[in-house]
Amino acid sequence: MAYREKLAWVHFTAMALVYSVYFTLVAIRPPVPRLIDMLWLFGIAAPVHALLVGIGTFAIYPWKTRSAPPDERDRAIARHGRSVAYFVLIAGTILVGVIMPFSEAPGKIVNTALLAIVTAELICQSVILLDYRRGWHG
Repeated sequence: MAYREKLAWVHFTAMALVYSVYFTLVAIRPPVPRLIDMLWLFGIAAPVHALLVGIGTFAIYPWKTRSAPPDERDRAIARHGRSVAYFVLIAGTILVGVIMPFSEAPGKIVNTALLAIVTAELICQSVILLDYRRGWHG
């Protein structure tokens, strides 16, 4: 398995684990939480995500052979993942910025914006993983 593919697995797994717990905790609260409560919860989730990515990256780094810079295929795969995720992010941004301000509480708007960002990044990493598995060359 290529180093960049392993790195995509680390990013995908860490983000899926941390933010599934975050959104589950936000969803089980009956009323819409206050912004300060969400900030505390996100203030715990974000460093845990960063720590998991850091530990995972350290664990898979090829210390003996050193990581080669991304070649054309790696860049094409990353570009493909970003281009697919961009449309998901734009759809979430339109939902949060155009539709929700007129009907939803601020806490729900903030969480929906975070959900759009997390979903876009998970889709980006998923496309990267699928492209590596399928042998995509751009």
